[in-house]
Amino acid sequence: MELQQLRYVVEVADSLSFTRAAERCFVTQSALSHQIASLERELGRRLFVRSSRQVRLSEAGEAFVGHARAALRAAEQAKEDAAAVDGVVEGTLRIGVIPTVTAIDVPAVLVAYCAAHPDVRVELQVGNSDALMRMLRHDELDVALLGLRDGVDPAGVGFRVLARESLVAVLPRGHVLARRSSIELEDIAGMTFADFPMATSGRAQSDAAFAAAGLTRDVAFEADSASLLLGLVESGLAVTLLAPGVVERSGFEVDTSHVRGGPVRVEHLAWDAAAPRNVARAFIAVVEAVT
Repeated sequence: MELQQLRYVVEVADSLSFTRAAERCFVTQSALSHQIASLERELGRRLFVRSSRQVRLSEAGEAFVGHARAALRAAEQAKEDAAAVDGVVEGTLRIGVIPTVTAIDVPAVLVAYCAAHPDVRVELQVGNSDALMRMLRHDELDVALLGLRDGVDPAGVGFRVLARESLVAVLPRGHVLARRSSIELEDIAGMTFADFPMATSGRAQSDAAFAAAGLTRDVAFEADSASLLLGLVESGLAVTLLAPGVVERSGFEVDTSHVRGGPVRVEHLAWDAAAPRNVARAFIAVVEAVT
C-alpha cells in the first residue's frame, strides 16, 4: 500500500469520477485505475462500485476512505514538522473566506504570507460562514475568515475577532430615507427586502435584529451574492442590509443610511484549535501583524 494509491482513492471518492480524479492528479486515467485496482487486489475488496453511468464508494470504500484521508494528513504533517525543525514552513494552506470580508485586505495578506513562506502552496475558496466552519471541523480547511452576528462565536474552532461593525440600510439611489442621517428598523420593516438565504449566518444577522425589535419583514429575494443583492437594490426592486465596506467597494449606484438598533456583524479569523498546522499558525501570525 502506497501513499499515492491513497491519494488516488481520495480523489475518486471526492469527484466520483476516475476521469476527473486523474486530471486532478495529473496522471492518465489508465494509470490511476491500475493503481486503484492493484490496491483493491491487495485489500481483497472493491473500494468503488463502477457502472457505465456512475462511480460510487462501496461499503468497504466508505470504511477505507476516512482512514486514507487521515494517513495522507499524517504524512503531510510529518513532512511539515520535519521542515519546521529548520524553521521552514511548507505544505499547502487551505483557506476559506466569506465573499463579504472587509476586516482585512485578503490579497494583500496573501502576498505578505507568500513572500514570508515561499514554499507554501495557497488554496482559497469562497463560501458562507456555516459551510466554512463545518469544513474547518472536518479538516477540509486550515483557516477561515467568517462573518457572524454579534453574540455568536464560531463553534468548535479556535478564533479571534478581527472587526465588529453595524450593517447599514442599502437603498435605491435618491430614496427618501437616504436623506436622513439615521433611521430605525421600523422605518424599513414594511419594504421589500433582498437578503442572503434563510438559515445562513449572513441572513441571521438581520433576522435576529428584526426579531429583537418585534418586527417582521418581507424577504422576497434571496441570493448568496452581495453583488446580486446590491443589483436588486440599484434597480429599485428591494432594500437590504450589508456591511458598509461591502457597499463602498462595490461600485453600485445606491444610497445607505445608518440604522439605530440595527444588526451588527463580527468578522472572525478561525482555525483548528486542537491541532493547527504550521501553515495555519504562520497565517495567523501574518494576520496579527497587520491588524
